[in-house]
Amino acid sequence: MKNLSLFFLALLIISCESKVENTKTDFPTPFEISNKTETATYDQVIDFYLKLSQEFSTINIQTIGTTDSGKPLHVVSYSAKGDFDFKKLGENNTMMLINNGIHPGESDGIDAAMLLFRDLASNEIETPKETIIATIPIYNVGGALNRNSTSRANQNGPLEYGFRGNAKNYDLNRDFIKSDTKNAETFAKIFHLINPDVFIDNHVSNGADYQYTLTHLFTQHNKLGGKLGDYVHNSLMPQLQDSLLNSGWDITPYVNVFNSPPEKGFQQFMDSPRYSTGYTTLWNTVGMMVETHMLKPYDKRVEGTYELMRKMISITEKDGPNIRAMRDQTLTSMYPNRYYPTAYKIDPTKASNYIFKGYKADTIISEVTGLKRLKYDRNTPIETEVTYNDFYVPSDSVKIPKAYVIGKQWRNIIDQLDLNSIHYTTLQKDSTINIESYKINEYETYKAPYEGHYPHYNTTVKAELTAKEFHVGDIMIPIDQPGFRYLIETLEPAAVDSFFNWNFFDTILQQKEGFSPYVFEDTALDMLENDTILKLEFEEQKRTNPDFSENWYQQLDWIFKRSKLYEEAHLQYPVFRIVE
Repeated sequence: MKNLSLFFLALLIISCESKVENTKTDFPTPFEISNKTETATYDQVIDFYLKLSQEFSTINIQTIGTTDSGKPLHVVSYSAKGDFDFKKLGENNTMMLINNGIHPGESDGIDAAMLLFRDLASNEIETPKETIIATIPIYNVGGALNRNSTSRANQNGPLEYGFRGNAKNYDLNRDFIKSDTKNAETFAKIFHLINPDVFIDNHVSNGADYQYTLTHLFTQHNKLGGKLGDYVHNSLMPQLQDSLLNSGWDITPYVNVFNSPPEKGFQQFMDSPRYSTGYTTLWNTVGMMVETHMLKPYDKRVEGTYELMRKMISITEKDGPNIRAMRDQTLTSMYPNRYYPTAYKIDPTKASNYIFKGYKADTIISEVTGLKRLKYDRNTPIETEVTYNDFYVPSDSVKIPKAYVIGKQWRNIIDQLDLNSIHYTTLQKDSTINIESYKINEYETYKAPYEGHYPHYNTTVKAELTAKEFHVGDIMIPIDQPGFRYLIETLEPAAVDSFFNWNFFDTILQQKEGFSPYVFEDTALDMLENDTILKLEFEEQKRTNPDFSENWYQQLDWIFKRSKLYEEAHLQYPVFRIVE
């Protein structure tokens, strides 16, 4: 009887071991089936996760929102306890969100995440107990459906892949702050639902040739700021590098060069809020992009992405409570400061130096153009100390207001605030409020279209304190809230990715009323004769500006814009600041 019991126990053990061993057989990915040469199609990806969720209680898949393709976005989650209520989970767990397929031609993350979630579910790798891992399997659904094998001109596999533009041909990694696409709108819903402490966006890139398969692009630590920024630069990044190296994977910071040998040095990419990690930083989320080197074999790129995500999960599991505490501290420590940086420049007094593993680069004569070209020699690997400029300092800033006020007619702006969980109150009666008002002073505009816009840049404003009448239904937005950074980055016109710079307020730039010169001549003369200061300024303009002195219409227009006839709405920025 004893021997019979041992026999059945042995059978049970063998059966359990077989189930684990057969997980890859039961849930093979198209990447594995194709001998690691192909990436999964959209339908294959969703079908894979549906089957995985049916088999394992630790895996959940749900649809949230829609995309420009008409198909929904999916969120797949791993929870060791099988609990998938994000609102409750975020109270006691560390939340990680992984984004894949923002550029579906860069498909490494799509396949690596499938392997990762399968292996987590089957306990084939170390599983986190306190970290909830969520992934968007394919963010750019429309691009994934537009498969081809030619649009990635320099990429070494897979055999077929998706296209960079989405169903409306937007680059989704330029759309996070302006939300022109349904994809971006849905991402915002997902992001605020999960409220991730750590965010990973998987990409493929090539600005040069070098020995590394993996590169990392953490959000810029000075911009992130405070203890959280210090943690990313001095703890998280070294931990990731060391742990990968111990597993046989070398990694370098993202090689931010174009047609220039990396050994000359390069600077860290500044991720403004249009980009995924720039957007997630607005809520003090620790963000990083994985940038594999697209000249490396596809199987190595997928395996490297897989291993990097594993290491990040391990670090997040260990450091999670500290990361969550620092996120809260960053918000409370930044708000009381009087000024908020709206632009940055390289800090010339600091830099990081490290040994870079590249290839010998030569400048030779092109057989195509007959001009100089850059060529790397893969037969001659080199190791060179490089200067990596990864420290930034503010180059411009704005005094932090107590609140913003905006008219109810600016529905496009209010919709964006709603989308991003911004708290505001609605005026219940007409009110006169003391505010700081901006006039747009100077700005430049792109000459060519960029992501559906002609954005502005180098924007400056003139400010004045005044009292203004607001009406029932207008909204007041307090600055003291979790979306503090989002408000300043979008509502301050001079900020790089402000709503003004993205053309949300272009109607204020067009003058609606003008003058007939033959009528206004008499008014202009009367103004000059009765205003000595105006006349002196006018004469000075003519004396110092030759173009002005030779252009009669410019002269009349200059006087017109200093008269009571000139419309107040022209160049009047319609978002007002409460500063006292």
